Amino acid sequence: MRRFSLPQFFILLILLSPVIAVAHGISEEDKLRMLNGGYLQYIWLGATHMLTGYDHLLFLFGVVFFLTSFKDIAKFVTAFTVGHCITLIFATFYQITWNYFLIDAIIALSVIYKGFDNNGGFQKYLDMKSPNLLGAVFLFGLLHGFGLSTRLQQLPLGDDNTGILLRILSFNLGVEIGQIAALIVMVAMLSLWRHRPSFQRFSFASNQALIYAGVVLLFMQLHGYQHDIDPDGFRFASQEHRHAHEDWEIEESTDTEHENL
Repeated sequence: MRRFSLPQFFILLILLSPVIAVAHGISEEDKLRMLNGGYLQYIWLGATHMLTGYDHLLFLFGVVFFLTSFKDIAKFVTAFTVGHCITLIFATFYQITWNYFLIDAIIALSVIYKGFDNNGGFQKYLDMKSPNLLGAVFLFGLLHGFGLSTRLQQLPLGDDNTGILLRILSFNLGVEIGQIAALIVMVAMLSLWRHRPSFQRFSFASNQALIYAGVVLLFMQLHGYQHDIDPDGFRFASQEHRHAHEDWEIEESTDTEHENL
């Protein structure tokens, strides 16, 4: 099996960033399907959106990384769930929104925060106790729910308040189903790994990788924000090549007209 160095890992993530961004967004196909779809379509979309929500999953992975009892897992996951349900439902229903690239950039900071906290960063570098974890998870849940809301508001939710609310609740139910499915896999893998000697050796490195992943996601979202506010300022080489040819053809056409005159 090939192993990647850290620089290669970053390059790979950058190359895959357009694919990841599309996977986590609301595609045009999804939007069209929602026009004629029922509530089950919204449940399905919510579940698949959570399962492709790399930022949400990374944060949850950090939350449950050191949790060993079902009681603790249930407590922290419930705090996160209540948080994101509040903002997902109310922000969508009352059409409260913001630039989703900036929201996702802040969500990336939550991933960095959790890796930093798991590795004892507050104690080592700031000489202080970690902030209350349950409160932090709840607050980050509010933020993650706002991010989900900005995506849901891209869909045609209709004009009837009852129908809108039912579609929001259906999407939210799907999100919870996807979250439970992802957590089952995460907790099972961590439970098996925790009993192996490699867990102690690589737990620090794993949470360090969580920080690196959060940093990459942060820059990806900020880059997307720059594209969003200044699309003409970020032309790719192929686009520049095409525009150069178009400009050359215009100049050639103008010269020909002058010669004919």
